[in-house]
Amino acid sequence: MIDAVPSTEITVTAERSPEQADDTPASVTIVDEQRIERLGDALAASLLRLTPSVAVATSGTAGSLTEVRIRGAENNHTLLFIDGIRANDPATGNQPRYELLNADLASRIEVVRGPQSALWGSEAVGGVIAVNGAEAAPGPDVDGTLETGSFGFVRSAASASYADGPVNATGAIGFQRATGIDAFEGTAPGDKDGYRNLSGRFRGAWAASRSVEIGVTSFALTGRNDYDGFNPGPPFQHMDTLDSSRNRLVAGRLWAAFGKQSSSWSGRVGGSLLGSRNRNLLDGSEINRTSGERSTLDAQVQHRFHTGSIDHRLILALDHEREEFHARGTVATEQDRDRSHHAATAEWRADTGPLTADVALRRDWFNRFKDATTVRASFMARLGGGFSIAGSYGEGIAQPTFFDLYGFFPGSFQGNPTLTSERSRGLEASLRFRKGAFEGSVTAYRQRLKDEIVETFDFATGISSVQNSTDKSNRSGVELQGAWNMGDELRLTANYAYLHATQPDDLGLGLGRFREARRPKHSGSVAGDGQIGRLTYGLSLAYTGTHIDTDFEVYPYRRVKLGAYWLAGARVAYAVTPQLELFARAANVFDEHYQDALGYRTEGRSVYAGIRLAPRL
Repeated sequence: MIDAVPSTEITVTAERSPEQADDTPASVTIVDEQRIERLGDALAASLLRLTPSVAVATSGTAGSLTEVRIRGAENNHTLLFIDGIRANDPATGNQPRYELLNADLASRIEVVRGPQSALWGSEAVGGVIAVNGAEAAPGPDVDGTLETGSFGFVRSAASASYADGPVNATGAIGFQRATGIDAFEGTAPGDKDGYRNLSGRFRGAWAASRSVEIGVTSFALTGRNDYDGFNPGPPFQHMDTLDSSRNRLVAGRLWAAFGKQSSSWSGRVGGSLLGSRNRNLLDGSEINRTSGERSTLDAQVQHRFHTGSIDHRLILALDHEREEFHARGTVATEQDRDRSHHAATAEWRADTGPLTADVALRRDWFNRFKDATTVRASFMARLGGGFSIAGSYGEGIAQPTFFDLYGFFPGSFQGNPTLTSERSRGLEASLRFRKGAFEGSVTAYRQRLKDEIVETFDFATGISSVQNSTDKSNRSGVELQGAWNMGDELRLTANYAYLHATQPDDLGLGLGRFREARRPKHSGSVAGDGQIGRLTYGLSLAYTGTHIDTDFEVYPYRRVKLGAYWLAGARVAYAVTPQLELFARAANVFDEHYQDALGYRTEGRSVYAGIRLAPRL
């Protein structure tokens, strides 16, 4: 489901150890496998639009650069995990690559809102998103899907799993392509901007004994996107160009776990390796490329014990991370950089009757800039009658990117190696209700970001750079959520979010404090799914309120208001046999003409049809 988190759901990133979702004080949204399948969206970003306080901005057509902001935080202030692997791209400023995230690989999406760096380290300022694939089912199981539709869209996907005794394995692969539309907002017709996406994942595990399990996870995201960029010469205006990008993100992780989560002692050790490569081309000729690599080692031990009526859980964790960055090209500062850091985390949780408390403390030691300590403290009290209250204080950090430290565009942008990490502090409080088929919550939050890395511009030389701001950016808001579960026939969820996000005028344009760009003040969604006999369905409606963007083609820079819009989607499927399903899907049903980013058009109404096969084995 979305927003309504059943008590049987497990949250994996709200704490360092999995817990029942309704037992954690954190603000969590889980999109489960049924909702993902029944809505049928091609890219995971469309599902994120349906979660509270999540703003999605796509710079043009599907498959184009996609930014996700949680509670007004920056795009690279969200930490993304894919099957337990830290997936922010070190070669693109630590931004998550949502435009490459094929929904056919996902069976579960978890969004934790609020600063979580005391648990997970850098980038967890706005929150954490975890995308996981399906777990292996008993015996062999295979599944395949074919779909086609508007704007030259073609989609195919297959998955398989096997579980027998101590061995289990599951994998999936998905391919998508579309010819798209001309994304440039011009008067003359131009070339179409489409995309291709080929992605896959694998997970396997072996229970070496009753208390030891060894496993491997991996994923690969690859894509090509055509887009309209900027005139390479003065006045550098946005125009209809033949720009394109080729992107690849590949990662794997080995791990071993001992003990059960309920055991007195348990833990895990693991290591992961991620590599990325990004090429930017103009009319088929490469203009620059970046590549990055991240290797991690981690260990965690957990101890559960009791003192009187209090159940305790103590976790100690150690992490080591090393990143490399390389840049080449005619339009790039050629460079080879690296950095590393170590971290130690301690988390204590206590449960006694209706009360839960959790405290986490983390220390990060960086080799390129100032070390950081972060804290998170939270509580939850069950009041009876289905009501509970929860609150938390959390801190977040975001380390400077390689671009920030060392620059990228020669002659126009210089890095600043004296930067320090951005830091955020946040408070939230919520009132929750869960009883029978109904549940709901209201949450209020407030966050302050200091040492924000902001752009500077030297008008004498025409060179831009970055520095840590001496002022603070402020974000506050309210989230309302509700759900009604009528059983198999209907699961209905709804949410509304209000956001007030302002930042100082660091460029000195005389604007004072002003509203931050690409963050709607009002947003919300309604979604439902169900099954009636052989018929399954999914419906969604997402609202994005008016939002601001900046026009950098004029000076002084001009603030532009972009209009509000509604995005409606629907999918209906009919099971001809238990192994054969026919389905139809529609997106942007109201044919809204909208922009997430100034000057970039998006697709109108589209319709699709397909077939799904699940042969018996």
